[in-house]
Formats: sequence, C-alpha cells, structure tokens
Amino acid sequence: MASKPTIGVFKFASCDGCQLSLLDCEDELLAVAGAVDIAYFPEASSNMRKGPYDVSLVEGSITTHHDAERIQKIRRMSGKLVTIGACATAGGIQALRNWQQTDVMVRAVYANPAFIKTLEMSTAIAEHVPVDLELRGCPIQKYQLVEVVSALLAGRRPNIPTYSVCMECKRRGATCVMVAHGEPCLGPVTQAGCGALCPAYNRGCYGCFGPMESANTASLDSQFRVLGQSHQEIARAFRGFNAWSWPFRKASEFAEKQ
Repeated sequence: MASKPTIGVFKFASCDGCQLSLLDCEDELLAVAGAVDIAYFPEASSNMRKGPYDVSLVEGSITTHHDAERIQKIRRMSGKLVTIGACATAGGIQALRNWQQTDVMVRAVYANPAFIKTLEMSTAIAEHVPVDLELRGCPIQKYQLVEVVSALLAGRRPNIPTYSVCMECKRRGATCVMVAHGEPCLGPVTQAGCGALCPAYNRGCYGCFGPMESANTASLDSQFRVLGQSHQEIARAFRGFNAWSWPFRKASEFAEKQ
C-alpha cells in the first residue's frame, strides 16, 4: 500500500490566524487527515518529524536573516510549497514598515535596540524562494484551504476564484456600499474569498484577500476622488493587510505623490 502524502506546516512572522483556519476546518480536517500524513505542525502537535515533505504550507512573512535562511531549507525539503495568508503572499500588515526607516522604529519600540536583528523590509515568501501556489486572505478561507489540499492530492488545478469581491456581493444580493452610501470600498479590485463579508454589513471592503487578477486600481482611485477622498486617505486605503502586493503598493504610492 502506498504511503500517504506528507504535509508540513510552517510559521514565520504572522499572527497564526491562517494556521488556526486549518484547525477550524473540524470535520473537513478529519477527512484531510485521513488522506494525508501531517508530519510537521507545531501549532497542533508536538510530534514533529523531519522532512522531506510532499507539500509544505507556509504562513508568515520574511523579516529576519534567520527567516531568510530557514525558508531556503524548507523549500529544499518540499515537493510543493504553498504560501497561505496575506503575510506569506504579500508581506502582511508588518510590511507597512517598508515605507519607514526600520532602525528608527526599532529604537522607538525596544528598550535595547542593539539586541534586535531584523531585515530592512517585511517581504512575501515568493521574494525569496519559488512558490507553487499562493492562497490569499487575512486570514485564509478554510474551505479554500481544503480545496487546495484536495486538488494537490488529486493532481489537479485548485478551483480558487480570481474575480473580485463585487461578484460575491451580487451573488448574495448585497447592496453596493459605494453606489448606495458613498462608502469607499476596495471590493472592485480585491480577490473574492470572504463572501463579501464587510459589504454585507454596509462597510467597505478592506482588501483582505489582496488584489484580484488584473486589478484596475487607477479606476478605483478616480472613483475614490469622486467620493471626496483625499490623497492621503486613498493611500491609506491601499495600505492594509496586503499593502506590499504590487498593485496595491503602486496605487498607494501614486496617491501619496499627488
């Protein structure tokens, strides 16, 4: 009988929310656990076995020299490497420091800054090693994670949407908050995955799932101006959980320079 595919789950700079999404799968996780061998998952078990692993799920961004070395080792021991969450795919909320002088921030926060060793920027995993698949979200959507694992086991392409949150709004019958209430919303340029959670409660989308495929941020910038948003407010809107993703980064820097 062939052995089960092995999975390793790894953490870098992050809040652990995406790993908790895996644990929140409950019944679905039991089905996954029956089909795979979860060999390394410190968040869930003290029974940790060395690689190689058929699939590695990686949460968190690279922020230290140790991180940069460790992700290289994980890549070498992984058949497929899947990054999960905004930190791993776009540097996370901690990437906001990328627009500041890191040494100044370290001195302001830590009593003994000389002991702090960190990289100048917080960056996505893909900026350091080849990545086979990126799963967006802050946190990820648990059913999308199950779909990714199932697809990898079956040798097929995962069915993950690349269209915008606006499509999810229409499917659930939610009123467009920009049209009806003049509320700034990143939904038109954000990848679907949350089920249009915020717009369903009359709040603008915060862009938790990062930029959609071919995101037209310039058009949304213009619409935000029509709504009376200042350049600073537009820049801040794009500097959230996925601020360092290229489309959002470009949009925020363009607004900031106006």
